[in-house]
Amino acid sequence: MNHAGLFISFEGIDGSGKSTQARLLADHLRSLGHDVVLTREPGGSPGAEEIRALVLQGDPDRWSARTEILLFTAARRDHLERTIQPALDAGKVVICDRFADSTRMYQGLSRGDLRAEVDKLHQLMIGVEPDLTVLIDMDPAQGLSRALARQTVEERFEDFGEGLQQAMRKGFLALADDFAERFVTIDGGRAIETVATDVQQAVSARLPC
Repeated sequence: MNHAGLFISFEGIDGSGKSTQARLLADHLRSLGHDVVLTREPGGSPGAEEIRALVLQGDPDRWSARTEILLFTAARRDHLERTIQPALDAGKVVICDRFADSTRMYQGLSRGDLRAEVDKLHQLMIGVEPDLTVLIDMDPAQGLSRALARQTVEERFEDFGEGLQQAMRKGFLALADDFAERFVTIDGGRAIETVATDVQQAVSARLPC
């Protein structure tokens, strides 16, 4: 991926603390003088935010896994065109709370083995991977407890239960092995400040001058 900026994604199971760590990293990099865009998936552009409401709310069986793959890919394409790529071309640091790896896990594994379909559609319509992916690893029971405690309307995937979170954790760790050149795995079961320090250290070597 040719661009002047740096593209960082955060991944992890629900309740892992990745959103908090993405925000803390953005604050830290801004304090160092970097121009940072903090965004999220699904979402990050007006059209993608509309799709977010469709896929994260409602009954767990509202959509089939294949329909979700199409919805998430449509949201990601709009997000890439309108937010991510322009920021990277301008030399900014883009920090994204979830990207394609989440679709590889949630839709690729949640209701059948659809990983091949996810990868094919990603290659056709997105064709972009982050420069660095920070995986915040978390015990599934602890993560699910945290996620449900938020009591938001966006709990459709949490409602699938701990079994899905266990499969997701295993899958994310396998992805970290498959894409070792861009993944760094950090233990999210510690104090927020300790995790944040490890994240900052992992990112520092990748920062543009």
